[in-house]
Amino acid sequence: MIYEEGCIKNLIMLEPHEGEFAVKVVREAIEKRLKGVKVSVKDFEFPPKFEEKRGVFVTLYKNGELRGCIGYPYPVLPLKEALIKAALSSAFEDPRFPPVREKEMERIRVSVTVLSEPKKLKSKPEERPERIEIGKHGIIIKRGIFQGLLLPQVAVEYGWDAETFLMQTCVKAGLPPKSWLDEDTEVFLFTGEIFEEIEPKGKIAHIGL
Repeated sequence: MIYEEGCIKNLIMLEPHEGEFAVKVVREAIEKRLKGVKVSVKDFEFPPKFEEKRGVFVTLYKNGELRGCIGYPYPVLPLKEALIKAALSSAFEDPRFPPVREKEMERIRVSVTVLSEPKKLKSKPEERPERIEIGKHGIIIKRGIFQGLLLPQVAVEYGWDAETFLMQTCVKAGLPPKSWLDEDTEVFLFTGEIFEEIEPKGKIAHIGL
């Protein structure tokens, strides 16, 4: 399927076994760093697809609550590099949380979202909510030096409609909630494939959005 507005191709970007591998790499990379071991892409035998440039986010949950989330919205790095960097950043550099400690890893659940390339939404501002499919699209809001991103699953988790999703993304960008109605506010949409542990160190599920 191709979305007319923004031309987002709804593609399955990784096979299930490749997504499972990505989640395991994230956990292993974090656990290695916690033991004081330097982590490199050379530590893992990545499938060929991980050489391609992809956007990716790593999200950590502890006891059902967010524990860290950092990533790359645009395909600027090979997936293998972006994955390692996002893994370590989400665990140790998310400014909203203290660095993850080793004893926490038994309670932390790992999630990886591989993104399509964001495409600019060209609708009139008032028509933007009509072009957003909850459960399918993530949003990037840009205006001047301000930028904010929310992953597709966030709207589902909080039960938001499209307008609320847009407003919350504006807030994430540091803008007034209704900035999405302004002509000079740019809105970009993307899709994602989620691979995540059902429970810490447990079975890995593939959630296609």
